[in-house]
Amino acid sequence: MIKSLLLSLSLPTTNQDDLNEEIEEMKRLANTLGYSIESSSIQNKQTIDSATYFGKGKIENIVNQCKELKYNTIFINNELDPGHFKRIQKIAGEKIFIIDRTKLILDIFTKHAKTIESKKQVQLAAIQYMMPRLIGQWTHLERQMGGVGTRGGPGEKQIEIDRRLLRKDINKLKKDLLQIEKQRTTQRKSRKTVYKVALVGYTNAGKSSIFKNLSGHKTYIKDELFATLDTTTKNISLDDKSKILLSDTVGFLRNLPTDLIASFRSTLGEIKDANLLLKIIDISSSDINGHIKTIEDTLKLLECDKKKSIIVFNKIDIESDNSIYKKLKVKYKSCIFISSLKKLNINILIKAIIDQVNEDLNIYTIKLPYNSISIIDYIYSNTNVIDRKDEFNYIKLSFRTSDGMYNKILKKIK
Repeated sequence: MIKSLLLSLSLPTTNQDDLNEEIEEMKRLANTLGYSIESSSIQNKQTIDSATYFGKGKIENIVNQCKELKYNTIFINNELDPGHFKRIQKIAGEKIFIIDRTKLILDIFTKHAKTIESKKQVQLAAIQYMMPRLIGQWTHLERQMGGVGTRGGPGEKQIEIDRRLLRKDINKLKKDLLQIEKQRTTQRKSRKTVYKVALVGYTNAGKSSIFKNLSGHKTYIKDELFATLDTTTKNISLDDKSKILLSDTVGFLRNLPTDLIASFRSTLGEIKDANLLLKIIDISSSDINGHIKTIEDTLKLLECDKKKSIIVFNKIDIESDNSIYKKLKVKYKSCIFISSLKKLNINILIKAIIDQVNEDLNIYTIKLPYNSISIIDYIYSNTNVIDRKDEFNYIKLSFRTSDGMYNKILKKIK
């Protein structure tokens, strides 16, 4: 682990409980990248310092402390604007990294991006973040950008940064992502008639583990923030044979960089397309209300805050305080308590999904002529068949499905 220091700002309007939660979260974020935050310092000020955010004296003091302790990284529990970043980095010098909250999150996303789409999404957000923060020497630029979109080598002297070239990169990435988004849109249109359920929630709440329990699909599961970035979607059949599309999406985080949300819009499109959202909350978290607020705020930003949803509290196997359950039941009357790790109450969650699916779909009955029997597999694959009677001239089928799927079936009948 690389030893480092965390610096936070507290203003008169700062909620101290929120600040403490942010500090703990920053420690976990840093840990995900192999850093250990050994000490944390809070600067109390009436207003943000116009030059260095915290005040020049405080920055100098923290830098000297890092030099004495031989730390090479200072994490900032805020997003610094380009001016603040450059002036703080100038005081820190060449041998100490300044990494603000946004840069830390971008670095984690860069580390965890696996597919072409997620890599392009992260690269776009990273370049947009770093462009106004470019500093004179390429050695410094390479260090700050973490290899994303950099050119030149350590031997180069002070040079002019070709911003036009970086803008060209941005334009190309946007075009590539637009093409991917068009492909996703086409794919979603082909699945328009299928009932869609999306898992949303704070990062590390256990969405991927729940997805595995519900779908049987093996997914990458690890106890760290943003372990998975790519949306995974699978066709699954529920206990009553209802057919749904289940999607696992990237986790949310408070103060998630705006550029990052914008870059991931096509991936998060699965949320916008969903009929039902499962809001996954880690019940063992010390900031349940903050996590729920972050989920609601992010959904609002994505214009998905009006969708039908079920609140699911996960990790009940590690929360033994019964008073928490009582409070949550009062506040969120239809919530569900599960443990994806121990597979506790998964059947209750499945039943809740089935109830919602059945509430949103209709029951239809058709008389299928024998000369149209070739589509019977299609009906069974795309609907929940409730009853079947084989008569002399036709097969009488009753099934539950959407209006759109019913109309598609009617078109296929000869």
